[in-house]
Amino acid sequence: MRLYYTDSFLTEFDAEVVEVSSTPRPAVVLDRTAFYPTSGGQVFDTGSLEASGVRLPVLEVAEQDDRILHYLDATPAELRSGTRVHGSIDLPRRRDHMQQHSGQHVLSAAFIRLFDMPTVSFHMGDEVCTIDLDTKSAMAEQVERAEDLANQVVMEDRPVEIRFVSVEEARGLGVRKLPPVEREQLRLIDIHEFDLTACGGTHVGRTGQIGAILVRKIEKVRQGVRVEFVCGGRAIAASRRDLAALNGAASVLSAHIWELPQQVRKLADECKAARKLRSELLNELAELHASRLLQETPEENGFRVVVKVFPDRDLEFVKLLAQKLVRTTGQRSVALLGSGEGSPALVFAQTAGLPYDMGTLMKEALAQSGGRGGGTKDMAQGGVASVELLETTLERIRSKLR
Repeated sequence: MRLYYTDSFLTEFDAEVVEVSSTPRPAVVLDRTAFYPTSGGQVFDTGSLEASGVRLPVLEVAEQDDRILHYLDATPAELRSGTRVHGSIDLPRRRDHMQQHSGQHVLSAAFIRLFDMPTVSFHMGDEVCTIDLDTKSAMAEQVERAEDLANQVVMEDRPVEIRFVSVEEARGLGVRKLPPVEREQLRLIDIHEFDLTACGGTHVGRTGQIGAILVRKIEKVRQGVRVEFVCGGRAIAASRRDLAALNGAASVLSAHIWELPQQVRKLADECKAARKLRSELLNELAELHASRLLQETPEENGFRVVVKVFPDRDLEFVKLLAQKLVRTTGQRSVALLGSGEGSPALVFAQTAGLPYDMGTLMKEALAQSGGRGGGTKDMAQGGVASVELLETTLERIRSKLR
């Protein structure tokens, strides 16, 4: 017997164990229960079972073959078929689930009433809930109107009643959503003169108990538009987090929270300009380094081999320098370079047309130094385990070019 079907506020009950299971993990089945199992988008209740003075935490509740399994840490020997137990539901968790699920009914009904956007799925997460709407798009103004209507229904404190009817009766009543599986009797959640839908979940007694309904985000998904929302206590907690984050950011920028979008756009523009300037300066620096290194390196057999480790330069700069070295007009060269900033790395490059294979040389270098990488005939890169390996590895590869 599912006690939550008739009383969502029931959090204490007595029952008898009818089955004890240990595979795949410890669980018991009771002759009656107020624990809600994961179903219909709503997550399970938690709480405890007390037997012979021993309290057993209920970690999860699931439905299997029309049985409700109460999963435990372990099943003590004295817990067997016929044992009497006292069940206690985690009330704050149950209340939260009731707020979210009833809030979902109200919000889904609002989208139907205003824009004929039916809900095709509902998911209750640990922090936020979502509904997926069967629509190609939903504008921000539409979402705001649905949110406003939903909160108006909350403030009107309408009764929320549970009704049991046949399928035929349900069709005649104009139920918003019927379950896909035929049943002899349906459990309906009736939000007075606003919504009537078949549902097996736990719900509030009046809409005022839902608390505020707050839409957090909308996004396009494969089956329509996903609306992320929170209700009641979650809405308060989310608003507090948001305000703390906004105040923190505003304090850093010495601005009011309503000025943050403008300040962030300004910072983004400044960062973009700074990145562009840095790129230009890095390019100029690489050209200067390349020119100096080519002048300092004697030519052998018609080309120059530049071997150098840069302990204070990152991989981005070393790759850019390698490109400058091998692509300088009128110069033919091989660049064997090392970067020591961040993760130690090697870069090998050659002017197109030279006879070596940088990808093969890199694989040989890394095979002995225990790194990973690769590349093409004219350019390759890879990482090594330590800065100390850069010098020895480069010298070993340099010897192969003589």
